[in-house]
Amino acid sequence: MTPASIETSPTSAQNGNVAARAIDALKIYGEGDTAVTALAGVTVDFTKGQFTAIMGPSGSGKSTLMHCLAGLDSLTSGSVWIEGIDLTTLKERQLTQLRRDRVGFVFQAFNLVPTLSAEENMVLPLSLAGGSVDKAWFDQVVQTVGLGNRLSHRPSELSGGQQQRVAVARALASKPAIIFADEPTGNLDSRSSTEILNFMRQAVDDYEQTIVMVTHDPFSASFADRVLVLADGDIVHEIGSPTTESIIDFMKTFGD
Repeated sequence: MTPASIETSPTSAQNGNVAARAIDALKIYGEGDTAVTALAGVTVDFTKGQFTAIMGPSGSGKSTLMHCLAGLDSLTSGSVWIEGIDLTTLKERQLTQLRRDRVGFVFQAFNLVPTLSAEENMVLPLSLAGGSVDKAWFDQVVQTVGLGNRLSHRPSELSGGQQQRVAVARALASKPAIIFADEPTGNLDSRSSTEILNFMRQAVDDYEQTIVMVTHDPFSASFADRVLVLADGDIVHEIGSPTTESIIDFMKTFGD
């Protein structure tokens, strides 16, 4: 099945600037007395070419929201959309294809294949899909992440920061509609973290990439265009043009 055969929203043409959205997203784990509401009816849009950070206390639903938006978890009710496609209507094969073709992932644990070179890891999703690599785009990505002299190295021969740069390059290589990043700098030192965040910021500014990042760190979140704050499964606050200071100031009063 080709992407064109997946049914799209009748209003998707009117919302061409929206990369992803959730509408009344409800996610409940368990049943009866043990039921836990992870998402309590979230409605939110993620604009193309924008960097959004999602913050909130442990158990607020931030990772659940990202996983449901990315098609890694299913909703109890409501809907999630990527480029006008309602993920809740897709069969598993269609959902797998959409994640492969339109979604990029960057995780805290890097998730690189240890037996493959940096270059092979970068193009792995395309290789698995039987797709061809856009050489000009790939060269741009490699230049952006600064790994031109490390392409033949395996992960064990790279520093943690370099491994995460490979992971960012892998997410960018297929030109996805949206990249989801879950604590992408959580295992890195401050210098490497800043490098990765600068690369992600550059991907948005120079290549109009769309990034949604879950983080607990105000410094990391300050690289975003906006910060969404979750509590008890819903969005309770938004910070536009965030700085480390403005995020910390809000967090000091959060819950008062």
